[in-house]
Amino acid sequence: MHKPSGLLVHRSVLDVHEERFAVQILRDQIGRHVHPVHRLDKGTSGVLLFALDRETAALVSAAFEQQAVRKTYLAVVRGHPPLEGVIDHPLTRRFDDAERRPDTAANAPAQDAVTRFHRLATTELPYQVDRYPTSRYALVELAPETGRRHQIRRHLKHISHPIIGDATFGKGRHNRLFAKLFGVSRLLLACTRMQLVHPHTGAPLDLNAPPADDFAHVLAALGWTQAAAR
Repeated sequence: MHKPSGLLVHRSVLDVHEERFAVQILRDQIGRHVHPVHRLDKGTSGVLLFALDRETAALVSAAFEQQAVRKTYLAVVRGHPPLEGVIDHPLTRRFDDAERRPDTAANAPAQDAVTRFHRLATTELPYQVDRYPTSRYALVELAPETGRRHQIRRHLKHISHPIIGDATFGKGRHNRLFAKLFGVSRLLLACTRMQLVHPHTGAPLDLNAPPADDFAHVLAALGWTQAAAR
């Protein structure tokens, strides 16, 4: 499934007023139960993988845990990061406000978290947002090797290149500039490719989802359509 930005994967106490969910939509489309095997944040668009039965879901979930699934993301970030690099920065487990924290959570050690990145394109816009007369942005391809909650968003914040449209880990002034210039206020993060082995046949699976229309609009406006398609 190509999940749009703003859609929850399943019903959650985090947004009790939401009435549409990816699980529900796909179930109604194909007329049978489905089981999500990984998670995308509400604001993230792109490849969302489901299994049709619990056994398959467990096998694919195990592949994710064993880091046997290669995931590729695109993000528009603030600033010009290095051409390529590895963010090896352990992350503490995050809990949403509505979740119950176990008593041991406060003392739990940070978990290993690794994200590889490659800068695809850069631009400099003639608008002063911070203290400089212009503002720099970049298109980045990311390959998370672990799957911690909000890992990509937190890692990019850690290296001072937060994702545009990220209301939690980003910068509101830059988010508002993109909303004003391009009419897009979504999180500019998308899972564009997922590669794994079929859990029953062993056949290689290469799942692709080009950037959604709202994301593609920003890429086109910045002259990054070709760079995103590399």
